[in-house]
Amino acid sequence: MADHKNVLIAIAATTDPAKLRNFRANARRLSATDVEEAAFRRLVEILPKEEPGTLEHDFWKTIHAFEEMHSEERGKTIRLSRTRQKVARVGVKETLIGFATSKTPTDGFRILIDYGCPELTGEALVLKTQ
Repeated sequence: MADHKNVLIAIAATTDPAKLRNFRANARRLSATDVEEAAFRRLVEILPKEEPGTLEHDFWKTIHAFEEMHSEERGKTIRLSRTRQKVARVGVKETLIGFATSKTPTDGFRILIDYGCPELTGEALVLKTQ
């Protein structure tokens, strides 16, 4: 197993989304899953414009994570237009309540669970605020 210590340090200091996406692509090509995961987690940490530590920041991390995964899966940029419109209409908290009280799991929930990021689901955020 290769030692990726220096790459992981560089990822932790990077604030450029394009560079982080490049780290992910290269890591995937080289089967360096630890590097790919670190770049992904750093990317979704820096994308939200809201103050870190707030519910809004955590919510947008969830949205960006799903959009990144979905975009990668489809090979083109995907944005959650309806979710973004709902947030504009009713706010983050009500949108999260909608996620958590839905009778069927959202696509985002399933994809985030499958990707190994249960802490990024909307449902996890609802539980975190309790």
